[in-house]
Amino acid sequence: MTTVNVYQQRPTSGAKAEDPLHHADLASLVGKGRQGAGVTLREKKLLGHLTLRGDGHDATFAGAVHKATGLELPGALSLVSNGETSLQWLGPDEWLLIVPGGEELAAEQRLREALAGLHVAVVNVSGGQSLIELSGPNVRDVLMKSTSYDVHPSNFPVGKAVGTVFAKSQLVIRRTGEETWELLIRRSFADYWWLWLQDASAEYGLSIQA
Repeated sequence: MTTVNVYQQRPTSGAKAEDPLHHADLASLVGKGRQGAGVTLREKKLLGHLTLRGDGHDATFAGAVHKATGLELPGALSLVSNGETSLQWLGPDEWLLIVPGGEELAAEQRLREALAGLHVAVVNVSGGQSLIELSGPNVRDVLMKSTSYDVHPSNFPVGKAVGTVFAKSQLVIRRTGEETWELLIRRSFADYWWLWLQDASAEYGLSIQA
């Protein structure tokens, strides 16, 4: 593996990091939605996002990833998680590791140490994407308005993750619970999806969770 410079990308001094929906001031909307709203939105902001590439058929690679993350390497269209840490399949040789905010540097260092000598790539993409969590009894109704992908439970069980077209753009839909879903979004489209979700959720009621 080539020598690379691994450094802390998150501001540690007086610089202030802003999440993609900072301008929407979601905190000010907490508690102001309809009572018994069918959809609850929570921005899981400023988490650490790392893309990992390697040979998923190599037992050494899979073992090293497990050693560094504590998670088994997931197969196609799936994710595994433990608390705020998750590992998601993105393609035949690519995965996304999400860790609590501020832990991305340590996670990258652990991965590089465990994978030393293997042909791999580890890239910190935290600044380019974010997660929006949707929960409630009407989330699937909103998803059916937004994507042509079949989100019926028989086709989209808990633990599945799919990159698809959503509101004429692209993102990843992740199902993390019976009534809980996550949208893995690109930072530059965050405002567009926020506006879309407000409109698509209007008939069911939308509440914001801190």
